[in-house]
Amino acid sequence: MARKPASKADRAFTPPPSPQREVRRAQVDLNFDNQSLLGALFGQFDTNLVLVENRLGVFIAARGGELHIEGPEDSVARARDVLNKMYDRLALGQDLDAGAIESLIAMSDEPTLDGIMDAEPKGPPIMIRTRRKTIVPRSAMQATYMRSLVRDDIIFALGPAGTGKTYVAVAQAVAQLISGSVQRLILSRPAVEAGEKLGFLPGDLKEKVDPYLRPLYDALYDCMPPEQVERRLASGEIEIAPIAFMRGRTLADAFVILDEAQNTTREQMKMFLTRFGQNSRMVVCGDPNQVDIPGGGGMSGLADAVGKLEGVDGFGTIRFSAADVVRHPIVGRIVEAYEGPSS
Repeated sequence: MARKPASKADRAFTPPPSPQREVRRAQVDLNFDNQSLLGALFGQFDTNLVLVENRLGVFIAARGGELHIEGPEDSVARARDVLNKMYDRLALGQDLDAGAIESLIAMSDEPTLDGIMDAEPKGPPIMIRTRRKTIVPRSAMQATYMRSLVRDDIIFALGPAGTGKTYVAVAQAVAQLISGSVQRLILSRPAVEAGEKLGFLPGDLKEKVDPYLRPLYDALYDCMPPEQVERRLASGEIEIAPIAFMRGRTLADAFVILDEAQNTTREQMKMFLTRFGQNSRMVVCGDPNQVDIPGGGGMSGLADAVGKLEGVDGFGTIRFSAADVVRHPIVGRIVEAYEGPSS
């Protein structure tokens, strides 16, 4: 018996396959005027060009002083902007390493980088000049941070390790000390192992607390020649001390940085913030997810202060995320893994 064919109404509706989005391809040629910069631009054995190729999915061919870029339209546009900015950095005498290139690639995908990745910046370039190097933003949030450092009186810089919170703050402090806009640079952090454990360490008080302050020394020596650091430390222009040493002082004409602030108690944070004096600037750096207060009791002074003061006139709050990590790219992936939903 022949089967009656199903009517149109009886047939199950099967939607037509959705057309695949066509990827538009493009190609562009770049020419650079200063031939002497091409070696540093391309990198040894073209490693810099290979890095841009791999990260953006484009093909780059070097022909003398000309670069030919092919690939998806959006990727070609990003590669063009990144290579132009790489060349601009070299023309300004700035370093160009893999970290700087990774940062330029990351920023090329940010829609809010007015004045950084635009072909024609709308304002002066954002940078911090020190005796040893010029620091430029390596992420969109670092650009916002640098603006806040010259605008706000007290800045909370929150986020994971590797985002440049302390390093950029130290660079800005050094720049202001060199220019004479402040008379002192004061770097502090809580010694979370203070008390009985600290007493077992050999040496005088300075030798006991120096291990806790080493990251601040490292940033300082990276921004100033060692002999200048030593001379300014001896004269008191630069002071590095645990937060307990701040009690009872008024810090005027000073750039003051508190690092690892998540390990302060509420009482310590209140004491520190109320040291603020005339013609001063304070930067409070910390990672709210890495609280190591002994005993684990009570709220972190950093979280408490941000909750009370965020939005108050004169205060700036900068929140970095794993996407802003400017160390090796794997550090950002580690931070994401530890701070993800399953952690």
